[in-house]
Amino acid sequence: MRLTTAQAIVRYLAALRSATPAGVEPLFAGVFAIFGHGNVAGMGEALYAHRAQLPTYRAHNEQAMAHTAIAYAKAKFRRRMMACTTSIGPGATNLVTAAALAHVNRLPVLFLPGDVFVSRAPDPVLQQVEDFADATVTANDCFRPVSRYFDRIVHPAQVQTALPEAVRVLTDAALCGPVTLALPQDVQAMAYDYPDAFFEPAPVTFDAPAPTRAAIAAAAEALRGAQRPLIVAGGGVLYGLATAALRGFAETHGIPVAETQAGKGALPWDHPLQMGAIGVTGSPAANALAQDADVVLALGTRLTDFTTGSHSLFARARLVHVNVNAFDARKWHGLAVVGDAGAGLAALATALSGWAAPDAWQARSRNAARAWRADVARLTGARDVALAYDGDVIGAVQRTSATSPSTDVAVCAAGTLPGELHKLWRTAVPGGYHVEYGYSCMGYEIAGGVGVKMATPEREVIVLVGDGSYLMLNAEIATSVMLDRKLVVVVLDNRGYGCIHRLQQSVGGAAFNNLFDAGTEGAAPRIDFAAHAAAMGARAEHVHTIAELEAALARARASDRTYVVVIDTDPARTTSEGGCWWEVAVPEVSARSEVRAARNEYDAAKREQVP
Repeated sequence: MRLTTAQAIVRYLAALRSATPAGVEPLFAGVFAIFGHGNVAGMGEALYAHRAQLPTYRAHNEQAMAHTAIAYAKAKFRRRMMACTTSIGPGATNLVTAAALAHVNRLPVLFLPGDVFVSRAPDPVLQQVEDFADATVTANDCFRPVSRYFDRIVHPAQVQTALPEAVRVLTDAALCGPVTLALPQDVQAMAYDYPDAFFEPAPVTFDAPAPTRAAIAAAAEALRGAQRPLIVAGGGVLYGLATAALRGFAETHGIPVAETQAGKGALPWDHPLQMGAIGVTGSPAANALAQDADVVLALGTRLTDFTTGSHSLFARARLVHVNVNAFDARKWHGLAVVGDAGAGLAALATALSGWAAPDAWQARSRNAARAWRADVARLTGARDVALAYDGDVIGAVQRTSATSPSTDVAVCAAGTLPGELHKLWRTAVPGGYHVEYGYSCMGYEIAGGVGVKMATPEREVIVLVGDGSYLMLNAEIATSVMLDRKLVVVVLDNRGYGCIHRLQQSVGGAAFNNLFDAGTEGAAPRIDFAAHAAAMGARAEHVHTIAELEAALARARASDRTYVVVIDTDPARTTSEGGCWWEVAVPEVSARSEVRAARNEYDAAKREQVP
């Protein structure tokens, strides 16, 4: 059939099907598009013609719409995804931050940015970036380091190889991440005779390699010799649909489980072997066990510095790392088991038949977990305070849940809140905790909430966002109203960047340039976030106490439209329980005694670090 390049791309994407837990569904749930020159004529016309088969959604910011698409894929455990198309120039480069976020978090999204003319007849066109030494370079080359796969379509026939390769990467458990197909605007409009069979692609399956027998035998030998084993569950447990396998494995072998940010929700919060969060934002139960563990079984985690305490938390334990990606599996001198979490656990269960962790270790683990659950209840319990802190707000949100166990989804990304949520949010179901912390990208929160709501419309999506992130990227409140994707947004206003304000002082720095009233020149305005949200079509109110917050949350949950609740919070207080060292380089030379003291502490901590 004779189609333009853009028409062929859209027809192909609309034809793709995915095998999901809910059955066979379209692989692409839709396309987010902000039109401009460079995509409005080619991609715009093609999307209009296929809007029934492949819905098109409009957003208010290119970075934000990409966050929405990425959050959708995360909420669908990478079994379904979305695409994003933009104009050339700033429309395209606005996607780059989101591309990096997807790359770091191993999440699929297809970027289709417009590009300059291949013919070069009208060059330089509006918004074109010119390289004085390389005529092939365009602004879209910024995507190369933050894409798992990159291609520039310079001829219509090229999509016959580029699109299948793009889909292969997007749906490969190990390679999964952002794909960019740059689309020169004249090529989008070119016609070509495509074979009919190209638009009948086979359904996508999500297969992962099985671990080798030798790797499983070595891992089983290490675990059989363990006296103090610990499981660290990462995002791969959720993406591998292996939560039931994890629970069965932990119960059969009596191994306690700690969770990373991406892995939170892999085991119900009240399970007797659930130690809670691990690492810099970890619980005292998980971190104490991690410090004493002799074997750590890491399942589907990238082992970031927040998980490992910058390689100081379980540095002396033997590491067995089950990961679908060999790059991750071989990190930190671990015994690599290359395979997904489900296949790895199944094979290990067979190899460990009849073995369980020592009774004393199991008893210690269960006692620690029980004590931490009691601490969480205390820390999030209702308190009559003049100025709430994040734990108070988290408790209020959870007390107002209409279901038990709660099916709410907490969405967050940056600042103090991810650490507090990692410790204190209680979720009994996979997907109930949706925090983007691999890239810790301010501005993801509200846009990500829209994507989560699109993926799980039956669940209450609670976006918890600080005032700093809100100010960076808030326009998707208007998008949520426009698309009728209702969110409950809780804005915690601590008058600035409270998280970095505390970090600044912890490394000896003076209070400077973070809080509106600390080292800021001029009088910062008192921002009325509720009025701002209402101006974008949401219902909104500002409250002062936790009791008022709970009443407002009841109204928000009953609302049929996005509802924003703002509360002032304490920029100084955090949950002191738990946590561990995190390496932040302190100046080696300073005129300030506070910095010199912090450097001495830093040097001492470095001595506990294993490279």
